[in-house]
Amino acid sequence: MATIIREKPSAHREFTVRHPVVFPLPSVQPRAVVALALCAGLALSGCQRGGEHGAPAGGMPPAMVSVITAQPETVPVDFEYTGQTVGVRDVEIRARVTGILQKRLYAEGRPVAAGAPMFQIDPAPFQAALDKVEAELARAEAELERARREAARLKPLAEARAISRKELDDAVSAEAIAAAQVLAARAQVSEARLNLGYTRVEAPISGLSGRAQKSEGSLVSGVEATLLTTVSQLDPIQVLFGIAEGDRLKLDAEVAAGRLRLPANGRFEVAIRLADGSLHGKRGHLDFSDHRVHPETGTLEGRAELPNPGGRLSPGQFVRVILSGATRPDAILVPQRAVMEGPAGKFVYVIGAEDKAEPRPVEVGDWHGDRWLIHGGLRAGDRVIVDGALKVMPGAPVQIGEPAPPAGAAPVPGGQS
Repeated sequence: MATIIREKPSAHREFTVRHPVVFPLPSVQPRAVVALALCAGLALSGCQRGGEHGAPAGGMPPAMVSVITAQPETVPVDFEYTGQTVGVRDVEIRARVTGILQKRLYAEGRPVAAGAPMFQIDPAPFQAALDKVEAELARAEAELERARREAARLKPLAEARAISRKELDDAVSAEAIAAAQVLAARAQVSEARLNLGYTRVEAPISGLSGRAQKSEGSLVSGVEATLLTTVSQLDPIQVLFGIAEGDRLKLDAEVAAGRLRLPANGRFEVAIRLADGSLHGKRGHLDFSDHRVHPETGTLEGRAELPNPGGRLSPGQFVRVILSGATRPDAILVPQRAVMEGPAGKFVYVIGAEDKAEPRPVEVGDWHGDRWLIHGGLRAGDRVIVDGALKVMPGAPVQIGEPAPPAGAAPVPGGQS
């Protein structure tokens, strides 16, 4: 056993012996001691060299990432709103004379042709009124013929001074009065014939008929123009929709900033998505856009017209209106998986100098498929990390692997998991 005394230094580098500590020392050869000291020195030297040149010996290699190069492009833009279909012409069929409704002459909900009879109002009173005024017309015509003969008979007598001039003037005036009475009687006949014709209610246009509002035996009034039914022209068909005031202001601001370009004369191409998700087979165009804001809904009304062969669309359907034709010039888009959320908002990783990852705050817009529209934060030529971003740290070097696949393709091997 050997005794080793450890000395503990003080603050003034004075050494005093505190407590003797006794350790058993194995018998070690001098050569072994020298070899152990040399190995320890080499190991320490290796650690120092590793610290000087980057990651320590045995550390993780730079993360493998895939990138895209930001490039501006022209992107088509669609706008979608909720709308409701209406016939291009919705005609209300109303009674024009007062009488008893005798019969409905059409099948409700079925197509009708222009001029087809739809209702019959009792014509008997109107036929009687026509007969009466026709008799009055005959009497007035007879009176006119008599007055003409009287004036013709008195004219030569007045020229021969056999009668006074006054008698001839009275006869000529009576002839004129009789002629006026004939005209009035003819007008009454025309009115009576019109009223008789109005007892047969006909479709003014071709279209789809509606439900009858009055049944047989009902008294209908021409004074109040009683509604009998409606006829809607379905081909083409129109769609009415509203654009929120806030959306309109946002669009105007983007147009003014040059980030959005609308079609010439605002003539958007229009498609219709039905309630089951399918698209109407025919496309149309926006034909009206109101500039007045509706005081109750706060929206601006738009109207589109589309072909509707076969009447697939019916009036009153709720549909989704898709407006196409606008574009975003010089737009930069990146895959959605490249955009991350941080405490200060959305950001992406870009490859900076010496192939190191740098976080870059971005201002995002709308989605386009599976890509974000970037309004600010990126420039053309920036290399954006798409896959592998979760494996990198700010300022850490990265290793660029295969380019990022196009939008919608599967990620490359070694990408973000």
